[in-house]
Amino acid sequence: MAAAARLAVAGHRVVVYERTETYGGAVGRFERDGFAFDTGPGLLPLPAVYRDLFIKTGKEPLEECVELVRVDPAARHVFPDGTDVLLPNASRAGAVGALNTALGSGAGDRWGDFLVRAREAWDRTRRPLLEEPLWADWQVLGEREPYPAVPHRRLLRTRRASTLAEIGAYELRDARLTALLESHALAYGLDPRTAPASAAVLPYMDHAFGTWYVRGGMRELARALYERCRARRVEFVFGAEVVRIVEKDGRAAGLELADRTVAEADHVVAAVAPARVAGLTERPLQEDGDVRPGRRPALAGRFTVLLALRGGPEAGAAHRTVVHAPDRAAELDFLSGRAGAGDPARPTVTVLRPDDPALRPDDGHESVVVSAAAPLTAGREAAGTAERFAELLVTAAESAVPGLRERLLWREVRTPAHTARETGAEDGSVSPPALAAAEGRFLLPGNTTRLPGLYLAGGWAHPGGGLPHAGMSGALVAGLIVEGPDFRGSQ
Repeated sequence: MAAAARLAVAGHRVVVYERTETYGGAVGRFERDGFAFDTGPGLLPLPAVYRDLFIKTGKEPLEECVELVRVDPAARHVFPDGTDVLLPNASRAGAVGALNTALGSGAGDRWGDFLVRAREAWDRTRRPLLEEPLWADWQVLGEREPYPAVPHRRLLRTRRASTLAEIGAYELRDARLTALLESHALAYGLDPRTAPASAAVLPYMDHAFGTWYVRGGMRELARALYERCRARRVEFVFGAEVVRIVEKDGRAAGLELADRTVAEADHVVAAVAPARVAGLTERPLQEDGDVRPGRRPALAGRFTVLLALRGGPEAGAAHRTVVHAPDRAAELDFLSGRAGAGDPARPTVTVLRPDDPALRPDDGHESVVVSAAAPLTAGREAAGTAERFAELLVTAAESAVPGLRERLLWREVRTPAHTARETGAEDGSVSPPALAAAEGRFLLPGNTTRLPGLYLAGGWAHPGGGLPHAGMSGALVAGLIVEGPDFRGSQ
């Protein structure tokens, strides 16, 4: 939709063909008995991406189309040793002070120093990984680790972390700070033992640009963008499954639908997984080679438990609470598939408690979303695994929600299989943002393909998953179509 709105403003006639019966993809909603829950992203980082989109596509700015609420504190973190800390929104000094108080003198200072280095990695990668089409020589992005080396006083030399886990071990030197760092990667199903140190940009984005909530739920953002598209005369055809991308004279020339209808087009934008796109064409879409963007297999999906509770939230309840795993090694082994699929480990759990009347029947009730990264097989291979894993999530959520068990009316369990059915995402996997280093294994396929006229957008194309990145992919595709292959990026 981000690409469609921009292209329509540029004078193109745009038609969106959607396999399901509604818009929004993974930005979905579940409703029952007066309760409503976001089934995809629950918070909005980097809202500037959508502010820019609404400014460029109409007279009404984003804030006139949805109500943005700054989440403060940004998060409450509950650690296995019982330590509990509230981190303020977008305040380095505030975070340093809170961590020094909760974890001991010096802990917050080490976190503050880390954020300074993470900013350096952000400054080095922001433009090529978020605002420009993927470079033709993308290998350059995989060769050098943008996260800076750190001087080691005792060894009288510098030491460069190559993974996120090594940042924790070398620089943070506190299991709780390490858990805080790694939780940002785990939210995308990334194993910090293999994720490059450049993933430090994920907590930096959270810190630097703040965390925001859309009143009424994140589905309201999808609704506002859908309405902006309609106002720009974008057409939507729902229940329309594409079975083939039509080629003519060596370029994409339209779509064939399941009912054998053919829609002609000058350009085709595909917002589905590249493997699915490749199955719709008569040729491979990417260059051959052992290492290329998108070659890294997806290993994890999102497992969610929706809780309908009696009784409203207590005064001062944190909007977001992260309950950290009691056994880091067991969590990571289960997430990476090294442990048996039927033997789930307690994961790092995110609990969202938006104090929003639009999501509950009345003030005497509360809707809560509990989620964690999980292997794609969770709830599918072994009988009862889904219920056992859901129980682990609910048990963790008790640390965030007082009296949860006594207040519980019902719960709805959603596994990666739900994501696959509802969005078409391959196996229900979570798409991470593009990251530099690691020989390019954490880059995503570029927005252009080997088939002229065919473009890739959305979470499974450059610059990757997450609401800001999806919005930027729309800007990049629109720029490539409007300005041609010489387009050098968003301004």
